[in-house]
Amino acid sequence: MAPSHPRRFSPRRWPVRWRIAVVSSGLTLVILVCFALVVGRLATNRIKDDFQRDVQATANQLAADFPLNDPRNLFAAGDGLIRLVYSDGAPVLDGAGNPLPGLQQNAQLGPPEISDVIRVGQYAVASQQVLAFTSQLSEPVYIQYAKSHHAIDRTVDRLWLFLVGGVAGGTILALLAGLAVASRAMRPIAGLTAAAREITATRDPSRRLPTTESEDEVAELGRTLDQMLRELDAARGETQQMMQAQRDFVADASHELRTPLTSILANLELLEASFAARGADPDEEEIVAGALGSSKRMRRLVSDLLLLARADAGRGGARRACDLAEIAASALGEVRPVADGHALALEAPEPVTVDGNPDDLHRLILNLLENGVRHTPRGTSIAVSVAARDGHAVLEVADDGPGIPPQAGDQLFSRFVRVGGAADLVVDSGTGLGLAIVKAVAASHGGDVTAGSSRVGGARFVVRLPLREHARAVEPSPVESAAPGRSTEREAEV
Repeated sequence: MAPSHPRRFSPRRWPVRWRIAVVSSGLTLVILVCFALVVGRLATNRIKDDFQRDVQATANQLAADFPLNDPRNLFAAGDGLIRLVYSDGAPVLDGAGNPLPGLQQNAQLGPPEISDVIRVGQYAVASQQVLAFTSQLSEPVYIQYAKSHHAIDRTVDRLWLFLVGGVAGGTILALLAGLAVASRAMRPIAGLTAAAREITATRDPSRRLPTTESEDEVAELGRTLDQMLRELDAARGETQQMMQAQRDFVADASHELRTPLTSILANLELLEASFAARGADPDEEEIVAGALGSSKRMRRLVSDLLLLARADAGRGGARRACDLAEIAASALGEVRPVADGHALALEAPEPVTVDGNPDDLHRLILNLLENGVRHTPRGTSIAVSVAARDGHAVLEVADDGPGIPPQAGDQLFSRFVRVGGAADLVVDSGTGLGLAIVKAVAASHGGDVTAGSSRVGGARFVVRLPLREHARAVEPSPVESAAPGRSTEREAEV
């Protein structure tokens, strides 16, 4: 079974400069090997041909200049082996019946062959008829000249060794040269990569990439990326301006709507009290009650929008030391009268001091409690705990209800997103901003909020805020707005 992970030494995992260097050196190796084979073969054939011609010429010269008075002198001369033979290879004997001296070891050079130089063992043998000697005998006499191949073989070996060394050296030089050229060519890309990583780390698109005045592809890439950054920076500025204008509009509209809404609520409450005092028509009372409920929801929506706009702009309320356990107890007391059969419990064995705005933190806890009451059936237990852990104040709100629907996903803390289900047994489904406000308040206090399942399968929300003694100077940052969405199942928003 083949391994599923990529091979560590796969060429696709090599740096580009190494791949370029290996490809260039590989092509150089192929060219040098072909060149060495051709040159080596031609040179070897030339050396061997010259050697054979030299042996044949020596044999011819010996046959032409063979001395008739004392052939023994000839046998003692030269660096080869010489003998006189008849056509059947039998040695020529002297007058005493002994072979002529010269090749005392009686080398098996074979019968003479006039056609060409032949190789016998380690010798190259050339034969030539001795005319002067033949005229004195009854049959032709030949002189055989044999010369060892050792010297020529050593020359050929040295030639091939030189060619192999040249191929290896040329390949190594090509590899080093390719690596140097590729590294130099990739240096601007390394600069672009480092600058891009710095921009990613700092999230500052106003920084610029290094560019050169050359006209190659790398310089063109750098200029194109730099221009893209300029366009992105400009688009980011325009987007920020639009978002700021939108936040200002929401904040201004919410602020301006508070006064008329308060007036409408006051008038509706007076009208409701008047109807109750004089016994008005039930239909009229129902109309006023409906208008009063809608006005209260509108006031809640305006208040939520104003709080989110303030958080987006980084304009939170005044900070001071406050006890998160005390704020949780206050929020629990506010929700208890409208808990509608839910069992509420608080576990806060000791004070937990944080640096924050009490009103915003109260709203955070209140939203989590109302979220639990709204989206769980009657009889559900909702437990709130406040404790200090690892330099953080940890607030947990958990219930034993049906839990968070799987389809909630990352949209749980988005604005105007409702993820509903069968557990929603109330008519008032909230504004869809409750958990978005929880996230915004936690972020503005340098903390975070996470959602998951409790030990019994219900919903569990955990808010972590820095303790006062560990609190850092956190600049309130605008909270990212999410695109509106909707669902027809169980809501998880206030």
